[in-house]
Amino acid sequence: MALYSSIKNEKLQWAIDEEELRRSLSELADPNPKVIKRVSGGSGSGSSPFLDLTPEPGAAVYKHGALVRKVHADPDCRKTPRGKRGWKSFHGILKGMILYLQKEEYQPGKALSEAELKNAISIHHALATRANDYSKRPHVFYLRTADWRVFLFQAPSLEQMQSWITRINVVAAMFSAPPFPAAVSSQKKFSRPLLPSAATRLSQEEQVRTHEAKLKAMKSELREHRAALLGKKARGKEAEEQRQKEAYLEFEKSRYGTYAALLRVKLKAGSEELDTVEAALAQAGSREDGVPSPHSSPSLQPNISSQPRAQCHGSEPQAGAGSGRRKP
Repeated sequence: MALYSSIKNEKLQWAIDEEELRRSLSELADPNPKVIKRVSGGSGSGSSPFLDLTPEPGAAVYKHGALVRKVHADPDCRKTPRGKRGWKSFHGILKGMILYLQKEEYQPGKALSEAELKNAISIHHALATRANDYSKRPHVFYLRTADWRVFLFQAPSLEQMQSWITRINVVAAMFSAPPFPAAVSSQKKFSRPLLPSAATRLSQEEQVRTHEAKLKAMKSELREHRAALLGKKARGKEAEEQRQKEAYLEFEKSRYGTYAALLRVKLKAGSEELDTVEAALAQAGSREDGVPSPHSSPSLQPNISSQPRAQCHGSEPQAGAGSGRRKP
């Protein structure tokens, strides 16, 4: 009886809630904020070490150019306060797995200011997609990050928009490390797995096989999730949990499908130069999200998913589609 009461009243060591795990791990972050060694998540995110940005001086620069940014949703797709949603002009620099946003044009070797570092966005496990549902500005794409922030970016032209989408997704596919298992909780609560910000140690061939395995797993889990809901009518919090899980599985299926298809094209091109990869995609007749069309490469067809919506849990209204309010 005493053992039962102990288990009932105290959480087991391996059943700690995900947020508690994140808070405990955040204590490992750099305690000296005056030394710019690490950028904590960028754009106002929390201090989780899984989202910390560590600038790499020797990292390759994959793209730079003009971008206009709008913060669409905060971490976990929380609604961004009205005063922080405006469009701001930057010069974007995709260096390693970090998209830096600075006010001045790119100058190789020039150190970034602390303010510019705080605007940086980690693209590990991120996905860029064309914002087909956004009609207020042309050449706009979504960027959803590992912690489910959502940004809108406007490029100067259709070609530049496509190039940003392709390069962000290729770099994310190349370097995003396999996820940690989801946190185990004593509560029946859906929680996303923790996504490490460190670069993968796998070879490119191993990386693409990992993405393909995750794609297969996401498809299977999505089918099982939907089958389990047949004939059931959930309400309130339970219904919201189910919507969140389905939105997560749909997005991950699209992300891993995009990663696998793009890495296959890169490996076939046999080059580390992204110009060559873009040329190969153009020759293959890629879609707007940078993935080869199914008819252009039959071997890639099982890995191709429809373009994911960048909305949050399916409850957010489309941009420019009316004045409906998003549920919290």
